[in-house]
Amino acid sequence: MKVLIAGGCGFIGMNLSIYLKEKNIKVVSIDNLYRNGSKLNEQKLSKLKIKNYRIDIKNLNKQKIGKFDFIIDCCAEPSVEVSKFELDRVVNTNLIGTFNLLKKAIKDGSNFIFLSSSRVYSIKHLRSLVKNLNIKKKLNQKTEVNEKFSTISPKSLYGFTKLSSEDLIKELSFTFNLKYIINRFGVVSGPGQMGKVDQGFLSLWVWKHICKEKLSYIGFGGYGNQKRDVLHINDLNEIIYKQLKKIKSTYNVSFNIGGGKKNLISLNELTTLCQKISGNKIAINSIRKTSVYDIPYYCSSIKKVYKYYKWKPKLSVHQIVEDVYNWQMTDFKKLRRIIK
Repeated sequence: MKVLIAGGCGFIGMNLSIYLKEKNIKVVSIDNLYRNGSKLNEQKLSKLKIKNYRIDIKNLNKQKIGKFDFIIDCCAEPSVEVSKFELDRVVNTNLIGTFNLLKKAIKDGSNFIFLSSSRVYSIKHLRSLVKNLNIKKKLNQKTEVNEKFSTISPKSLYGFTKLSSEDLIKELSFTFNLKYIINRFGVVSGPGQMGKVDQGFLSLWVWKHICKEKLSYIGFGGYGNQKRDVLHINDLNEIIYKQLKKIKSTYNVSFNIGGGKKNLISLNELTTLCQKISGNKIAINSIRKTSVYDIPYYCSSIKKVYKYYKWKPKLSVHQIVEDVYNWQMTDFKKLRRIIK
């Protein structure tokens, strides 16, 4: 089996490339090395003899990189907040880039796995899950969001490009008999993630505790009670592998995939956990104003993906934080030069 991973030097793509290589699958990456840390990830792939082509997927059709049994689209600008300001890059990468990958899949007869996002869901409807957006007290909410949840706008431009890509996949599948799987992931974390305020918050939280640097609770009153479920990258790798192996019987279907109810955590709870694991206590500011794109709560329903694959997350939030901490401590000097 030969697999092309678009965005193979990003956090998810790099980890998935290594995982599949260990399963004796032939893996090739394409990545333009735009993000911080991508060159470091390319070095890791190179040591394992995983080839990366330095290609921007908006120019993919000008390149010759061979044929593959699967194309896995991990390539995206994943920041919701960035999509407010860098419209061209977000649309070119997240929508036009996916279109180019789909054209290659159709031409070569490849199967297609698309890494979509929980942000395809309506901001208005997600906010309605919490009665008061000024979240002063701990949320006991455990509502799970399934695949039938509202996707009406607004979603953010990032969410729009992801949902539009999903629709494009379905249209081209109908026309050209393309086999696909769409995975709507929530928060994913683990070793290799360069965390930022608006993307990869768990990794950022651990890093700031290690470095004893300030953080802020941003939005929803600034209390730090907003919640997300978190999925370990190893659990993501496992479900993708299961999908590759079962493509003959399970295809043209969409899934919500995340940590689920057992892996829900608020920023406050994450702070306590980081303090315990790192042994450090840091100052955390409070910023009351909420971004128009932000949501107070999200928890993935994983019932459908369990029904099809008997898959559920194995690793807890505590294990995720420990793994991120151990990785950051091991690679501290390298990361210090990259993470700002």
